[in-house]
Amino acid sequence: MSAPKRYTITSALPYTNGPIHIGHLAGVYVPADIYSRYLRITGNDVAFICGSDEHGAAIPMRAKKEGVSPQVIIDKYHTIIKKSFEDFGITFDNYSRTSAPIHHETASEFFRKLYEDGKFIEETSEQLYDAEADQFLADRFVTGTCPKCGHEEAYGDQCENCGSSLNATDLINPKSTISGAKPTLKQTKHWFLPLDQYEDFLREWVLVGHKKDWKTNVYGQIKSWVDDGLRPRAVTRDLDWGIPVPVEGAEGKVLYVWFDAPIGYISSTKEWAAREGKDWEPYWKDKDTKLVHFIGKDNIVFHCIIFPSMLKAEGSYILPENVPANEFLNLEGNKLSTSKNWAVWLHEYLEDFPGKQDVLRYALTANAPETKDNDFTWKDFQDRNNNELVGNFGNFINRIVVLTNKYYDGIVPAPNEFSEVDLQTLTELRAYPNVISSSIERYRFREGSQELLNVSRLGNKYLADEEPWKLIKTDPERVKTIMYVGLQIAAALAALSEPFLPFTSEKLKNILAINSDELKTNWNDISTKEVLLPANHKIEKGELLFSKIEDADIQKQLDKLEATKKANEAENKTIEPQKDTATFEDFTKMDLRVGTIMSAEKMPKAKKLLVLKVDTGINTRTIVSGIAEHFKPEDLIGKKVTVLVNLAPRKLRGVESEGMILMTETPTGKLVFLNPDEDDVNPGAMIN
Repeated sequence: MSAPKRYTITSALPYTNGPIHIGHLAGVYVPADIYSRYLRITGNDVAFICGSDEHGAAIPMRAKKEGVSPQVIIDKYHTIIKKSFEDFGITFDNYSRTSAPIHHETASEFFRKLYEDGKFIEETSEQLYDAEADQFLADRFVTGTCPKCGHEEAYGDQCENCGSSLNATDLINPKSTISGAKPTLKQTKHWFLPLDQYEDFLREWVLVGHKKDWKTNVYGQIKSWVDDGLRPRAVTRDLDWGIPVPVEGAEGKVLYVWFDAPIGYISSTKEWAAREGKDWEPYWKDKDTKLVHFIGKDNIVFHCIIFPSMLKAEGSYILPENVPANEFLNLEGNKLSTSKNWAVWLHEYLEDFPGKQDVLRYALTANAPETKDNDFTWKDFQDRNNNELVGNFGNFINRIVVLTNKYYDGIVPAPNEFSEVDLQTLTELRAYPNVISSSIERYRFREGSQELLNVSRLGNKYLADEEPWKLIKTDPERVKTIMYVGLQIAAALAALSEPFLPFTSEKLKNILAINSDELKTNWNDISTKEVLLPANHKIEKGELLFSKIEDADIQKQLDKLEATKKANEAENKTIEPQKDTATFEDFTKMDLRVGTIMSAEKMPKAKKLLVLKVDTGINTRTIVSGIAEHFKPEDLIGKKVTVLVNLAPRKLRGVESEGMILMTETPTGKLVFLNPDEDDVNPGAMIN
């Protein structure tokens, strides 16, 4: 394990345009919290810093959608986000917001320092402009096709499909998100950070200095950007929401959110230090401090190229030691989306699963998207809880606590002579702090969570092999030793689980009555102390650490997602524009008649097609219809339908179709026949 040190840990500032969802937790906040908790309990000086990002273009967009001011939006979601983090047990040392005066002051000072030192270049360039809205289209105010991957819904600052950072003018077929209009180009003046001047610095610092210790996804994205050639990046925007550019001649312009937001780490640290009576500067300017940024892969460019270049330009700040960015987490096979409500929202989870914070922490950590995109499913969540937490961790603790209370009234028995199995088990136990530390310090939290479960597996195997419930009648002295060893494993679990399962750790410490300073088991004690839970110590009565999650609980969540899916489909259905004008003579050429379906069968090797025999009153003819995914053939027999009978015949999969059945589609994608309702309307009746 590393020697004690000072750490500044940051996690990406969440946009206050919506609540926190599981993608945010898995990618950023749970791993950052595991790391920070671990560092604290191993004796390090930690400042774990975050806050709400309240200046992104998504904020005023959300405000316009809801018909309120941006201030209403940021206050609403800042409150929800902050409380959700607190209730979930994320242990920020400070959670600030970029609307705070200290942040406006810090960001403005940072800009002025670079401005006065001549670190910016000033350029007049053409930017996308919406004439209907009378506004320049920065960032999220414009969408179009990504030039890198072809995704058709990329934003003006970033493609959320491939993670590429973009400029609005890079988009193919751009469209204003305000009016829907096609934008034009209009000249405007901005200040740029000349990233091309920092290429040599970035190559030396990252591509040479961190080739072996940074994650391959992070290193690869940085290398791709640098090798492609860096270009000046605008640090100001034409917007009315944000921090005003603090120099003359910049009226109507604000700091670009990706210039302002990472400075929020610094301003939040200042706020924390002032409250705690500390000096903030060592946490950002002492070369012995280790700075670590926890982010998602879509923020790699900003944290590994733009922000470090800003810090380098300023000259007095340390650079990040590591940026362990995660990939994306999907939900039930689809990409998480705040705007489409396709998410598991943290504040709703806490209401639906009270007291189960650690279950979600564990499920997200065990399935963390550390090296590739992963998929969260409610079934996997249920299995992780029922099989691993209840069936493994909880099972061991329950057995050892129940038996201790049953056999010894909760008193830890004094051990007799240790067998070879006892000694081997204790030796294995003492190795786990270093094993788990290694995983955490290499940012392999998924691996660390499984090593933690291996400790309870060690306990379960030991009890299963030694069978104290059988020996209690024949060799009670041996049982005392078995129970003593099992209780040492339980005490170790109470300490080792704290970074991963903090609520469980606290509950277990209470059960084992080891919350007092003289009995508290520290991380390093497990490897060095012979005794973690001494003989004659009294533990409390047992309580279940975890409870099973039933199928009905999971179905409720799946039903909620299905409702969201249908709502999205309905909202995305667009009304087709009117076709070219048809004359009355054109219409009278169509022969529409009532028909009755006489038979229906699936077309071989065709997923969507049914072959129908329809009595049109004129004759019985074959019609091939693409409705097989919506109707069972047997349900169509005898159904009256509207048929276009004089449509030119056409072969489909070798079968000649002699007409068309008229249908429409509901907003949810359901096909509906245009039916003649009257019972006495017979086949062949004309529709005029």
